[in-house]
Amino acid sequence: DKIVILSDDGYTVSDFAQKIRKPVAGIITYFFAEKGMAMTLNDILDRDQCTEVAEKYEVEVLFDDEEVNVASQRGFLAESHENAQPRPPVVTVMGHVDHGKTTLLDTMRKRSVAATEAGGITQRIGAYTVEVGEDKEKATFIDTPGHEAFTSMRARGAQVTDIAVLVVAATDGVMPQTREAIAHAKAAEVPIIVAINKIDMPNANADQTRQNLSEEGLIPEDWGGDVPMVECSAKKNINIDSLLEIITLTAQVGELKALYDCPAAGVVLESTFETGRGALATLLAQRGRLRI
Repeated sequence: DKIVILSDDGYTVSDFAQKIRKPVAGIITYFFAEKGMAMTLNDILDRDQCTEVAEKYEVEVLFDDEEVNVASQRGFLAESHENAQPRPPVVTVMGHVDHGKTTLLDTMRKRSVAATEAGGITQRIGAYTVEVGEDKEKATFIDTPGHEAFTSMRARGAQVTDIAVLVVAATDGVMPQTREAIAHAKAAEVPIIVAINKIDMPNANADQTRQNLSEEGLIPEDWGGDVPMVECSAKKNINIDSLLEIITLTAQVGELKALYDCPAAGVVLESTFETGRGALATLLAQRGRLRI
């Protein structure tokens, strides 16, 4: 009852035996006895042969180009499982470069990360746990880059999120990366909450920003639409509590659940290599408990 992920369909008998942790001799014997094929250690097994041998040993092999969700194969999807328990929401903060995404998270976390970023622009996806609401419930926030060079990274953030917080500066309104972020959030089919930021600035125009957003298909609730919009200032800590309250309510409506007593499964948000530390990865566990 084991699952092995294979990167391609060209494995030697020796490499494949190592992958599924079975004796090489057993695989060679199988092909000779069952197929009349004389295999050697260095003979290449194609995809069908790998699958065939794996079935003999009751090992399930999945190829990474099949885009199969291992957790769903195992039957660990929380939505329909009786042992599922409430879980914190995953909130992705999106928007145009320099519209205040990281400063907003900074204010919520009461820690400074914005000042340490190269050029003031988020270079990688960052994940943080924040306590929200009076009950100090936890939420996982993902801070995505706003620069157009990081479009694929931003899309990856949207694919794992429960709620998208779109940060739009009242001084600029809708910008190119704002439209991209809206498209990613809509494609992910997640609730969108808009934070109209920088209302403390002299040239802020929240009403014009709302108009811009409505033209992109995001109609404010107070205009008869279904998109919550909060006018705020991340820098001055204005209406941040109201934003957190809406995030909490949206998460409660979603009735988010996960399984805790099962093998861990999740996604790698980003990976890097640092001299002296080696390979590093930011992981988002979606079910189970991951102990390191």
